[in-house]
Parts: sequence; structure tokens; C-alpha cells
Amino acid sequence: MGKPTGEFVALNVAVMTVSDSRDASNDSSGDYLREALTEAGHQVVDRAIVPDNRYRIRATVSRWIASDDVQVVIVNGGTGFNSKNSTPEALLPLFDREIDGFGELFRMISYEEISSSTLQSRAVAGLANQTLIFAVPGSTNACRSGWERIIEEQLDARTRPCNFVSHLKKL
Repeated sequence: MGKPTGEFVALNVAVMTVSDSRDASNDSSGDYLREALTEAGHQVVDRAIVPDNRYRIRATVSRWIASDDVQVVIVNGGTGFNSKNSTPEALLPLFDREIDGFGELFRMISYEEISSSTLQSRAVAGLANQTLIFAVPGSTNACRSGWERIIEEQLDARTRPCNFVSHLKKL
């Protein structure tokens, strides 16, 4: 990141874990994202663990998109190539605009860590009702890579030459 300029803007973020096996006691990826967001100065205003069902994912994210209090949604899990994984199918119809570069950049970064297996990653991002939505794989390492190498900078109003803060709903 270039030299920060201006003031930091704390954002309201909702975190979703898509999983058929995790719960509050073992959601290490959701815990990591909550801690990383809080350490960065953002507010985690809601959190959910949702089964890998496109309609349940879509319903929860739709509620957050419609909310006046949620500016960013970070979803982890359900992005693999397995036929049961449905996060991209749940989210893509909701986007007003897809952020193609996010998936491309995530897979480039992921290639350094898991080689050609990154082909099966279907990480996506988009903007809906001035709400930024990121979907990353459910492993804690993937969440860490997505956060530290892409998302954190793009949620920081001081990042130059551009970031997503000015595109988000005002609170």
C-alpha cells in the first residue's frame, strides 16, 4: 500500500461463514475475519453461519444489502468447485456490478500458496445497493490471504490511488 493519506473511515461489516459442519465453537475462519476487521478499526455489526444452500446464503446477504447499517459483507466458504458449493451462484444474481479483478487477483495470490489447485477457487466480489461483497474460500489461510493482501487495503479510505470506501452507502 502506498503512503496513507487522509483519515481512516471505520466501516460496518457483516461476516458470513458458509458451512454444513461449522458452528460458533469451531468457526476459525469467521473468528479470524472478525478479529482482523476489529484490529483494523472496523465494526463487525452482524455475523452468521449458514448452510451451503444458495437460497439461504442469498436470503441472509440480501437482508444485509437492504440494511442501512451494513456497508460490507465478507463471506467465507462455499466457493470451491465441488457441486455442493453454491456461494457464487447465490451472490452473482445480487450484484449490481461484479468486481472481476477480485477473483483474478485472489487466484493469482493463491497460486503462490496452492499452485494450480487455485483453478478450482471461485472467489468473487461485487457491489449491490452500495454494499461491497467479497466471497473467499473457507480455509483460514485463504481468508488471511484475501484479507491481508487485498480486502484490508480496499476497505481503507487512505489507500491510493483508489479504494472502495467512496462507493459505499453513507451511515
